[in-house]
Formats: sequence, structure tokens, C-alpha cells
Amino acid sequence: MYRFLLSRQWVVLTLVGLVLMPVMVRLGFWQLHRHEHRVANNHLIAAALRAAPVPVESVTSPGFRVPHEDLYKTVTARGHYDTAHEVVARHRTAGNSGSDDSSGGGEQVGYHVITPLILDDGRAVLVNRGWIAPGDDPKAFPRITPPPSGEVTVVGRLRPDETSSATGIRNRTGLPERQIMLISGPQVKDAGHLRAPVVGGYLELVSTSPKPGPGQPGLVPEPDHRSIGPHMAYAIQWWLFTAMVPVGWVVLLRRQRAEILAERAQQAADPAEPQEPEGSVPVAVR
Repeated sequence: MYRFLLSRQWVVLTLVGLVLMPVMVRLGFWQLHRHEHRVANNHLIAAALRAAPVPVESVTSPGFRVPHEDLYKTVTARGHYDTAHEVVARHRTAGNSGSDDSSGGGEQVGYHVITPLILDDGRAVLVNRGWIAPGDDPKAFPRITPPPSGEVTVVGRLRPDETSSATGIRNRTGLPERQIMLISGPQVKDAGHLRAPVVGGYLELVSTSPKPGPGQPGLVPEPDHRSIGPHMAYAIQWWLFTAMVPVGWVVLLRRQRAEILAERAQQAADPAEPQEPEGSVPVAVR
């Protein structure tokens, strides 16, 4: 009855199903792990945004690599802006930090303004003052409204130095003067000819005291830490696909078996009638 399972068609179909099932199970767990990472990251960001600000000197220093647990930690810094060594980060959309931890923002592409803040001890903190629209000439340094002069106190969200692997932004050389692709201490020092030692990471500006005048860059919005994304739905989807493979195999098996049984029943109900030899002449009965 089931000898048809040894046919080439059924052997190939069975092997394909056996290969697909573990692959789809792994894809489901991959999406589940992405969901768990997103949820944990949201809790981390929410806790960091709720925490009281701490001095930037207490969490970072030159050569320091900002750890993941300090992501978006609110810090304060006191010093004066150094607009002479200001640079812009290219290919940034309005309202988006360029990181996978932030999902908001418009679609217009422009620049993020990166201005060093010189602390009282001479060290520099990179401050992302926000987004500006591109000018008419992409090779020219854009016109930027300056920040308050003199001593200021800024509040910002701590971010790690950007890398291509973390942000997906491809680094490029030969850029116009004072333009960078990745917001990091080495790139800002090289592009802006900054000599002061730069602490690890940078700040996304939240507020400045005294309050700056009009026309300032648009602040990068607070990261979205409420959305969990579709990863859990994708995980369930992959596991449902896995369950459908054996179910579909059984359905096809039963259909094939039913067709064979129907064919045999048809042959039993309609036996072949004996045929006269070809070319024979009927004999008349008297």
C-alpha cells in the first residue's frame, strides 16, 4: 500500500521537510532572542532616562569605552563650547540618532552638529547638538547657529562612540572639510583638528543652561523604549510553519493513498472485457 513512499518524488519531499523543520525552529528561537534583547534594552533605556543626572567625569574619561549598561545614562557637563573645532556628521535623518536603539525621526537627510564642550580641566566632551538641514552645496561646511558663549551647563544622554558594525554606517575617507561619517573621538579630532583630549562616548543634548537663542539645531528625540517590535510574532510564525510541515506531509500521504484505493476500486468494479482477436471474421449462427 505504501510502496509509493519509496518513489523519487516522495523521498525528495520527505528529505526537504526534514531539513526545513530544524531550520525554521532555529529561526523561531533567533526571533525570540531578538525579542528578549529588545525588551531588556527597553528596560535599560527606561531606567537610564528616569535616573538622576550624574557628572560626566564620573562615568567616562579619555580612552574609556562606554559599556552597554550605561546606554543613555543622563549626565551633566560644565564648560564652554568650542565652535572652532565643530564638525558635522553626514547622512543623518531628522529626529534619528543613526543608531538601532532609536526608531523615531523624519525622512529628510541632513547633518548632526557635533560641538566639543571643553571642561574646566581641559578635556573635551563631544556634544551632539542636534539635526540641521543640508545646504545647497554638500561640499561646503553648513551654516550653523552658534550655541551660548561663555560657561554653560549641559544635560545629555550618554552614547558610545559610533562604529560601522554597531550603526551600519559605512565609514568613508576624502570627505569635505570638518565632515565625518561616524561620531567618535578619533574622527572628530582628525576632522576638526581638535587637540584637547576627548572623553569616551558623546552626549545627545537634552538641555543647555543658559538657554540658547533661536535657530538652534533640532534636538535628537528621546529614544523609543516602549515598542517591542514584531520579533515575537515572527518567532510564533516560524514555529507554526514548522508544525505545518508534518501536517502537510500527512495530508499529501492520505490523498495519495485515497487516489490509489480509488483506482483499485475502479479496476475491481470495471474488469476488462475479453476482446476478439484483431482481423477475425464473425461466424454466423444458423
